[in-house]
Amino acid sequence: MIFDLVPQAVALQAAETPDAIAVTDATETLTYRELARRAGRLADALRAFEVGPDTVVAICLERSAAFVVAALGVLQAGAAYLPIDPAAPPDRLALMLEDAAPRATVTEPRLAARLPYSAWPRLDVHEVTAGSGPAPRHDVVKPEHLAYVIYTSGSTGRPKGVEITHGSLANLVTWHRRAFGVTADDRAPLYASPAFDAAVWEIWPYLVSGASLHLPPDAARTDPEALRDWLVAHSITIGFVPTPIAERLMALPWPMWTPLRTLLTGADTLHRYPPDGLPFTLVNNYGPTECTVVTTSGPVEPEPFGETLPTIGRPIDNVDVLVLDDTLSPVPPGAAGELYIGGAGLARGYRGRPDLTAERFVAHPDDPDARLYRTGDRARLLGDGRVAFLGRVDDQVKIRGYRVEPDEIAAALGAQAGVQACAVVAREDDGGERRLVAYVVAAAGAALGREALAAALRRSLPDYMVPATFVALPTLPLTTNGKVDRAALPAPDASNMLRDGEVVAPRSEVETELAAILSTLLGVEEVSVQDNFFLLGGHSLLGTQLIVRVREVFGVELSLRTLFDAPTIADLATEIERARLAEAA
Repeated sequence: MIFDLVPQAVALQAAETPDAIAVTDATETLTYRELARRAGRLADALRAFEVGPDTVVAICLERSAAFVVAALGVLQAGAAYLPIDPAAPPDRLALMLEDAAPRATVTEPRLAARLPYSAWPRLDVHEVTAGSGPAPRHDVVKPEHLAYVIYTSGSTGRPKGVEITHGSLANLVTWHRRAFGVTADDRAPLYASPAFDAAVWEIWPYLVSGASLHLPPDAARTDPEALRDWLVAHSITIGFVPTPIAERLMALPWPMWTPLRTLLTGADTLHRYPPDGLPFTLVNNYGPTECTVVTTSGPVEPEPFGETLPTIGRPIDNVDVLVLDDTLSPVPPGAAGELYIGGAGLARGYRGRPDLTAERFVAHPDDPDARLYRTGDRARLLGDGRVAFLGRVDDQVKIRGYRVEPDEIAAALGAQAGVQACAVVAREDDGGERRLVAYVVAAAGAALGREALAAALRRSLPDYMVPATFVALPTLPLTTNGKVDRAALPAPDASNMLRDGEVVAPRSEVETELAAILSTLLGVEEVSVQDNFFLLGGHSLLGTQLIVRVREVFGVELSLRTLFDAPTIADLATEIERARLAEAA
């Protein structure tokens, strides 16, 4: 049974434990009383713009206590919140705002300049929520009303807004509290970006329970050792981290007295089993944004000789999982098929896209009054009720926890001057890391450069959607029916990778050592000393590993910031020599 909807449930909790800590970040700590007061003032301000059930209010704020205040305030006003990432390219921000047509946008002066000009009013979250005010008033919402809208990548080059109702959100929250025994004594991290639907899961089950939210610093989020230390130091008892981070966390040594009892993970394929002796339980989770964050969930036990991937668990409460063939008939027990999802977690559909909604949300073959979401994922139902994930039916992929449509990237790449044809695929390196590779065919007389193409893509796409590697081809391989033959696209190597100049070989012992480290770390055969680490596919997590290797090989301590400022082998070698001289002085 689903109880109070989220805004009412948080209000009840604030009334019961007003002095308990609700959320704390690097700058402030809010009790439940203060959280409710600030959210209430924002809700009052929003009502002046005729917000209410099934209207949308955009929130352009970074991961912070202020974002939690804003999201609760929007819900208290009876509207649905739309989290947008202030770091997203301006063109993408403009597209989402135009598509969602919010009644207002909640932001702060420091970030307002990132937003495109629009007729929608902007509210400064700090100004509006300052001062005292009356007890917050809560507009009545029903389970069928919208709670939030989140945009995901779209195959046509246009992101699509997923509409989630209060009933679906309440089902997620109620299951989570039951499944993991959440109480007011729990301390949970808010790790995910607000624009990533995992943040929904990280916030509401805990505020409804009277627990406290704690925001790890950005530097710790990409450094597994620092994140482990932060989790222990802040007595975190249960929390979520994306799959690549979880795989690295469970490989670290942990104090047996750590308060952490449950580490939740998801958003990508889990490749590793936890080792024996971890003082907490690892729980793997799966769920499309269209099905309210989590569809299946289950603990992962140690398997020293596991020859298959860990499962994605069993369906959560009030959610149906079916594995069907092309005719929407159940496949034989244990056979592979496409995963369809029904039940309480289903989204209303895509905002303003009835055609796409009808394509992805299909009639249930056994119940004409019910719908199923067609995931595009291949799966197998095991005899004990668990689900084995087998990959994608189409080409949609997960990159660093974000769902990405390669066709959206290809649409942006194909629009660049000098690109005659292109394709984008995800490839896994030897370590299981998935990276985007772009294949480009230059127009006659055009000279393409990797850095220029990457810079052009960053004007319309977030960083995680910019390919790590660009491969130059004379033509794209095609199948007999004229489609790009992705299986025939060659692996990137020194002979076909697009560069901005000639390969410059290492000129010193330090450059030679660095080239060998980067070649291994990035999975490329040949590295020029002028190659940019991040344009070769590097990111913050790999950067942390590079800094560790530099410390081991050269005996100097560099910061991750140094890598951002000196991203080539030549520049990094200079920084290493400078650090050596400083230590010798």
